[in-house]
Order: sequence, then C-alpha cells, then structure tokens
Amino acid sequence: MSASTPLYDTIIAGAGPVGLFLACELSLAGCSVLVLEQAGEPSSPLKRAPFGLRGLSVPTMESLDRRNLLETITAHAADRATPGMAHVLQQTRRPGGHFAGIQFFHDRIDTARWPYRLPGPVGMVAVEMAHIEAVLAARAEASGVTILRGAGVEGLTQTRQSVAVEAGGRAFRGRWLVGCDGARSVVRKAAGIGFAGTEPKFTGYSVQAELSGADALKPGRQYTAQGMVQFAPPGTIAMADFDKGAFHRSAPITRAHVEAVLRRVSGVAVTVTRLDLATTWTDRAYQARAYRDGRVLLAGDAAHIHAPLGGQGLNLGLGDAMNLGWKLAATIRGDAPADLLDSYARERHPVGARVLDWSRAQVALMRPSPSSRALEAIVRDLIETPDGATYFAERVWGVTLAHDLGGDHPLVGRSVPDVTLGDGRRVGDLLRDGRGLLLDFDAGAPLRALADRWSARIGYGAGRAYDPLGLHAVLVRPDGIVAWASDTPPDAAIVGEGLTRWFGGGSCTA
Repeated sequence: MSASTPLYDTIIAGAGPVGLFLACELSLAGCSVLVLEQAGEPSSPLKRAPFGLRGLSVPTMESLDRRNLLETITAHAADRATPGMAHVLQQTRRPGGHFAGIQFFHDRIDTARWPYRLPGPVGMVAVEMAHIEAVLAARAEASGVTILRGAGVEGLTQTRQSVAVEAGGRAFRGRWLVGCDGARSVVRKAAGIGFAGTEPKFTGYSVQAELSGADALKPGRQYTAQGMVQFAPPGTIAMADFDKGAFHRSAPITRAHVEAVLRRVSGVAVTVTRLDLATTWTDRAYQARAYRDGRVLLAGDAAHIHAPLGGQGLNLGLGDAMNLGWKLAATIRGDAPADLLDSYARERHPVGARVLDWSRAQVALMRPSPSSRALEAIVRDLIETPDGATYFAERVWGVTLAHDLGGDHPLVGRSVPDVTLGDGRRVGDLLRDGRGLLLDFDAGAPLRALADRWSARIGYGAGRAYDPLGLHAVLVRPDGIVAWASDTPPDAAIVGEGLTRWFGGGSCTA
C-alpha cells in the first residue's frame, strides 16, 4: 500500500441503515469517514413494501429525533404512504405489535407504569427500508462522508495504529474499521471474531405472487400442523416451514417449490400461477463473542442475527450505531476516558443477547406441536390483560430499555425524557449537535460554571421546565442516555465526577 493512500479516521463496511447512521454520527463529530458497500446499487424490491417495511421502536425514534432525522424518515410511514397496509384485517382495535403473531392492543396498555416517560403518543411506526437508507445516505454525503458502492471488503490487516482494507480491488486505510456488513460479515471473519448461537428450526419465506384458489386461504396468520402461514390478499404470503432451515440458500426459489410449500404448510390446494418475488430466511440466532478486536469493531447484523420476528433487528443495529458513534469519535479525537470504547460492548452485548432470546421464545411458540399450541393459548390470555399487554409493549417498543451503568438513580442508563424547558426548547433539540447535555432545572451557579468549563463536550439547559418529573439535574450522554440524575439539589462535585467518567479528565474549555 502506498504511503500516499488517504488515511480515514474510520472505514465502515456496509451502507445499510446501521453503517450509514454510524457514518452520520462520526461525521457529526468531525471525523473523516469512508463507507464501503458491496452492492453496486442501493435499490432492491426487498427494501420496499411490503417486505421492506420496518417498525421503528421508541428508542430508535428518539435517536432519530435527537439528530433531526425523525420527521424526514417518518414522512413516508406505512400508514400514510400506503393506507390500509398496516391493518389488512380492518381491526376495530388499535394493534400495538405482536409476539409470534399474537397481537397486543393499545386499549390494554397501562402507560402509567412507566414513571420516567412523559405523557404522549407511544408505539412503533413502520417505514420502508429503502426510504430509511435514502435519508441516511443523503445526510451522510451532505456531511462529507464518502460512500463507495460496488466495493465490498475482501480482506484486512491491522496494526496498532491503523487498519489496511482491501475492497473492490483497491486498498484503503483507516484508523478504525467497523463491520456493518451483515450476517455473513467479511470483517468479522477476517478479524477472527467468533460467532456462536443456535441453529435454525425453520425456513421462512416472504412471497409476492399471483394465486388461483386463494379464496380458501384465510387472511392473517394461522398456525398449522406443518408450520405457519400469513396471508394478505391478494398475493402477499409469509410462511415458516419447520425443516431446520434446510432449504435456505440451498436451491433456486421456483414457482413450483413455493406452491408445494404453501400447499403443505397451509393445507389448502392453492395454485401459484406467477411468482413475482420470493426470498427465504431462517431463525438462526447467533451473536459475536466480542464486538471488538483491536481496531476492528462490529455493529448491526455483523454482531448479531436472529429471525425477523417483531422487527427487532433494525432497531437493535441502530442502537449499536448510536451507542458506538460518540464513543469512537471521542477515542479518535483523543479525549475519551481510557475505557470508554470498551463500554460499547459492555452495554450493547447484553441488549443483543436479550433480543436473541426474545426471538427464540417466539420460535418456541410457533413450532407445530401440541405443546406449542397449548402455550399459545396461555400467551393469548395473558396478552389480553393490562399486565401482559404492558409487558409485551415494554419489550417490543423498547420503552424500558436500560443499560447497566452502575448508578443509584432509576433513570441512569435509560433514555432521557424529552422535557420541554421554559423557553420552549426540548431536550431532543439540545442534543442535535452531538454533544452531551447537562440539564439544571434549578439553574444553579455551580453547575453553570461546570458546564462552561466542559462546553466543548456538553451543552447546558437550565431553568424552569414543563413536567421535569421531579428531577433537579440530569447529565445526558451524546446518545441520549442518562449518565447521572438527581431528585434533590445536586452537589457540583458529584456532577464533576460524572463528567470526568464519561467525557475525560481535566478542564475542557472550548
């Protein structure tokens, strides 16, 4: 490699939503970023409705709002862009989500059980993957990120100072490399990071087809003696064939094969007259044993894979990017505390493991067996109770997601409430520059002096607030996670300790 090869602060493998969002985070902090993408074009029918619809969880929507991306991304939400798509069954009750196809409804959810959430709309919004990627790519390129398509990573070599990357027949250099290149991540394999978990129980099918005899197929999701079939007229089908994943990637997906599987799983003699689109997937649930090896890091599907049941995968990956971005940027700048970058894996690995278990639990309920049908009946009863519906909403929506940061206050490790200050500014508005934030609802001089000394790394919001939830002061990380909080007038020395822990030692005058 030539000594004149440009040295980027970070090279990101993969221009999916996770890689692009991470690129936006790093560029916001002033880092130079190169994104390498194997596909020559971003477009794909699988990224558009119906198969490309992804539900955005509450933490994801909060993250997007904190970077002024939410309104643009949700402008084409499914219920506005394609009326009726989200409610093919024309239900009279408002569904909030599902667990293995068993729906929970808003009228059973008790939001009063979430004491650190402000009153207001809560739930998930469905958006096309193609639109999410387009918005993030436009933001990344506008902020100076270089995106090279048709240049998938082929190999890497790392030293103590940098990583050399081979991609698309060319050589690149970066101080850091982040693999956001999917379940079969070349970066993960080249770095020698282990990937372990549970093997699949089924091959899943997503199909768009023209059908004959489909009147006998009942709309919605049904469990059968052979698996699961979900039908949305006139020709959108999802199936789970419990063959231990044998067909996935093993042979071309033909019209005749899809017809045979549909007939076997549904028990209906339906005919597939034309196959317009078909893809397979499995419930394989694997997680990287480590999220970092030297100067190589992993995020998104490169770090964890599971069945796409309930739309958790995209949200999990975007959460990785939001958590990693500011920590890697601080490390690149040289002002990060010694263990800040290691906290990425400490915080996100348990979150990933929990989502994988959530996916496995749904698969256990979906199995074509008498015991699974008995379990399904019990879950249906539980999910109709306020306790049950509220629990499933917490898990699916992510409203109680918390990282273990070791603090005493119950808000530490959770998303900061979007409190509105007396001057009309929201907390979300104050986080848009990518810095941390010190909220001082008492507007005390000691905290103001601290904020002035740390102004290169944190913003300051002070004074009266609308519904501050009994809080006097809150220290918020750049990703919107509460690092410290107090229900009493704060001690400036304790706040200073929190600033040092998360933002480095010493004076930080701008």
